[in-house]
Amino acid sequence: MFDTAAAGSASPLFIAGIGLAGMCLGLLADALVRRALPQLAGEPTIRLRITTAAVTFVLSALLAWRFGSAAELPAYVLLGIFAIPLARIDIVHQLLPNRLVGPLFGAGLALLGFAALASGAAGDLLRGAAGAAILFFFYLILALTSGNGLGMGDVKLAAPLGLYLGYLGWAQLFYGGALAFIAGGLASIVLVLKNRENKPQEVAYGPSMLAAGLAIILLIP
Repeated sequence: MFDTAAAGSASPLFIAGIGLAGMCLGLLADALVRRALPQLAGEPTIRLRITTAAVTFVLSALLAWRFGSAAELPAYVLLGIFAIPLARIDIVHQLLPNRLVGPLFGAGLALLGFAALASGAAGDLLRGAAGAAILFFFYLILALTSGNGLGMGDVKLAAPLGLYLGYLGWAQLFYGGALAFIAGGLASIVLVLKNRENKPQEVAYGPSMLAAGLAIILLIP
C-alpha cells in the first residue's frame, strides 16, 4: 500500500528543496525537448523559460507536500515535469508527440515499479497497470465515436495518466478520468464561444487531461 504516513508530513525545507530540484529538472527537460523536437517546442524565450521554471517549482513543491518522503514521489514529480511541454505543444500544435508520451509511460512504470518493490505494494502497481489499460480503452472508444473530438494522442496519453491515477486507487482513476472529460468539454465550449465566426476544428484535450489528473493526485489522499 502507498505509505500515507510519509505523505503530507514533509518539512517546509524538504518541500522547497524538491521544488528547486523539480525546477532544475524541468528546465533541463525543456532543453532536451527543444533539441529532440525543434519544430514543435518553439523558441526558447526568456518569458517561456521563467514560466516553465515557476510552474515546475510549484508543481514539484505541491507534490512534495502531497507525498512527503514516500518512494512514489520521484515518479509523480516526473509526471509534473513532463506535463508542461506536453501541454504547451498540444495547445500550439494539437499534437501529443509519441517521443514524450512513450517515455512518460515507460519511466513512470519503472519508477512506480521501484516504489512498489521498496514498499511491498505490488497490488498498487498491478492496479496502476489495470488503470492504464482501462483509461486507454475508454479514451479509444471516445476517440472512435466523437468525430473531431479526441485524437489518438489523447488516447495514448490516457495510458500513463491511468497508470499514475490507478496506482493511487480506483477512486483517483475514476475521478481523474471523469474530471479530464468534463474539463476538456468545458474548454471546447469556451473556445467555441470565444471564436464563433471561425470555430476550431480541433481542441487540445491534453492540457485538460494533465491538469485534471494532477489535481486529483494532489487533492484526493
